[in-house]
Amino acid sequence: MERELALEIVRVTELGALSSARWIGRGDKNAADDAATTAIRSMFDSVSIDGTVVIGEGEMDDAPMLYIGEKVGNQKGPSVDVAVDPLEGTEVVACGLHNAQSVIAIADKGSLLHAPDIYMEKLACGPELAGKLRLEDPVEITLQKACHYTGKSLSELTVMVLDRKRHEQLINNLREAGVRIKLLGHGDVAGAIAAALPDSDVDLYMGSGGAPEGVLAAAALKCLGGEMQGRLLPDGPVELQRCVRMGIANPTRVLYMEDMVGTGDVLFAATGVTSGEFLNGVRFIGKERAETHSVIMRAQSGTIRYIRSIHFLPGKEIPAALTVRQNAVSL
Repeated sequence: MERELALEIVRVTELGALSSARWIGRGDKNAADDAATTAIRSMFDSVSIDGTVVIGEGEMDDAPMLYIGEKVGNQKGPSVDVAVDPLEGTEVVACGLHNAQSVIAIADKGSLLHAPDIYMEKLACGPELAGKLRLEDPVEITLQKACHYTGKSLSELTVMVLDRKRHEQLINNLREAGVRIKLLGHGDVAGAIAAALPDSDVDLYMGSGGAPEGVLAAAALKCLGGEMQGRLLPDGPVELQRCVRMGIANPTRVLYMEDMVGTGDVLFAATGVTSGEFLNGVRFIGKERAETHSVIMRAQSGTIRYIRSIHFLPGKEIPAALTVRQNAVSL
């Protein structure tokens, strides 16, 4: 993949973030998601890729755009898989909370896992622990290994976990072990990435979350030199069959980085909608300008770029449908 794609992809996530940010705190998660989705789909037309959506808004019958299998890009660039979450955190935006972002990952064609929209058990870590942990191990063993390889004591380890009822036992086990716990209200992708950021105080990310979000996080972790291990958690025969239909013959086996994002190059881009673990949210400046904060990473180079942009809103081109829906200052 050409490195020039990085800036093209950031322009896509920026427009998604700007469009959905108009709905922060307005209690309408569907409108926020629709704004981001419509903007991102429109912006993709200018991107120099021959892309196929492998993770998106759902099946063709359920999603009018960015559906699984949809072709995106101007078809003049490399053939790539596209994983996109136009708005990770629809309820977050509706309620004005933290960690909402627009996210895209691009990899060589055939590289990204076609993850069904079900839960996935996850274990994420940074470069220091990559290749040294096992998802199958009991929590206590994982913590002992983390202490051994980082040189930290249990009381110095920090584990991030989504604050959900389903994690009650995991949280109890971590507290009994004596580690620090950082509970995350929202933002599964950002939480997993936090375990590998160079300036983060998070050592591990544990627990379950959405499988599509797991693949997006794995793309970022590959760029950061970290690791994600996952295991799908199908709930009953219907979800098992969905996994099989999407090409996952053994849905309950442990998935490693190569299973989720392949062995080739990967690009990951995200723009904050509301401020979170590592990105600031959209900030409107008067009536005509807005500030965005984005990150772009590339696995091949290992480069991490943070981009702060000031946008002149009247000069932004957005789909007409969004202008009608928002009835607000044109983006």
